[in-house]
Order: sequence, then C-alpha cells, then structure tokens
Amino acid sequence: MLRSFIDRPIFASVVSIIITLGGALALLGLPVEQYPNVVPPQVVVDGRFPGASADVISDSVVAPLEQEINGVDSMIYLESNATDSGSFRITISFEIGTDPDQATINVNNRVQQALAALPQTVRDQGLQVEARSTSILQVIALSSPDNSMGVVEISNYALLNVLDELVRLPGIGDASLFGAQDYSMRIWLRPDKLAQFELTPNDVANALRAQNAQFAAGRVGAEPAPEGQAFTMSVSAP
Repeated sequence: MLRSFIDRPIFASVVSIIITLGGALALLGLPVEQYPNVVPPQVVVDGRFPGASADVISDSVVAPLEQEINGVDSMIYLESNATDSGSFRITISFEIGTDPDQATINVNNRVQQALAALPQTVRDQGLQVEARSTSILQVIALSSPDNSMGVVEISNYALLNVLDELVRLPGIGDASLFGAQDYSMRIWLRPDKLAQFELTPNDVANALRAQNAQFAAGRVGAEPAPEGQAFTMSVSAP
C-alpha cells in the first residue's frame, strides 16, 4: 500500500486533504466547555450528637442514615465519618451529569424517612442536606491589626457580616467558620450538690432549656376590648 501512494502522489494528496477536512468537521462538532463537569456531584449530610463518641454516632446515627440513603437514584457510592467531638458527615457521590438540586431533594427525602430511627438529641440539633463539594476552594483569615477586637468579637463579626455574604456569591455551595467562638455560657456542676438534691446533669440541662426561651407577653387593648378602647400596645418581656 505504501508503494501505491508513492507511485500516485496526486491520489495520496487527495486522501490527505479528505482526512484533514474530516478532522476539521469533527473538531467543530466536539462539545467544548470552559469548565466541563469532570467531578461527580456530591450531596453532604451534616449533623451533631453532642456528648456522644464516634462509635456511638456510627452505630446509632450514621448506620440508620446510610441504610436509608443507600440506593438513591444515580448514586455511585457514599462515605461517612464521625468524630469524638459529636459531629458526623455523610457524603454521597452521584453520576456525572446528575442534577445536584434533584439529587439533594432525593437524599433529603431519604433522610426524612430515617429521622424516626435517630436519637431525639440528633433530631433536636437538626440535619443539614446540601449539594456541595467537600473540597475547600479558598481559606480567608480575619484579624484585628490594632488589636481592638478579640477572638470572640472577630468570630462574631465574621458570623454576622462575612459568612452570609460569601454564601450568596455565585458558584459557592457553602461557607464554614473554622474555630468559631460564639457567645455562650459554660456551667460547671458540683457532683456532691447534684447527689444532695437527687438531680442528674440531664435534669439541669432540661431546666436550662425550658428557661432559655422567649414567649410572647401579649398585647394591651387587644380584642375583646371594652367600648371606647382607642389604642393597642404590644408588651415586651425582659
């Protein structure tokens, strides 16, 4: 065949031109994207179980969730991890081309079906189901050059003024605050006093939870009001 092309240079040139034109036409028909989807979309389920170890979280929380989520439409695989700090995360990866929003809805439906099998503390804390990648795109550090703000104040400023703005940016799935130090109250319990009053730490926590609530104080002059009542005022509780 090589000898045939050598003896017929015009024929060889025509074949080369046809191959080149065919390649050019095929090149125009290739799908080209600036940012092609080469990474499988992921849906993340986050939650907390305060006071529980990693083994307890894996057995009582992660296992029921995995059993219910497994087999969701277009799922490739899932992975999970739990820590002794009480947090856990389940990451579900889907086939390339799967709609992330629809995948989030499907996973959330499976999570809702598994809520009845989860501890009450986990249900009270709530579960977050979001479509986002677990890879970190950027890390931003905040500081106070003149030392006028402490760590707690900087953390509170970032939570109120920076975090929400970052989440609203196009292409951002989620933004997290590392080392968050919110304003809070820490209470130390004396075991001897608890034993004296026949109380448990759970009793103290329930009492604090019952008092840590805001209730409507009502309104003055609301219906049913006497005839001639001209004003209605809302009452704010301290």
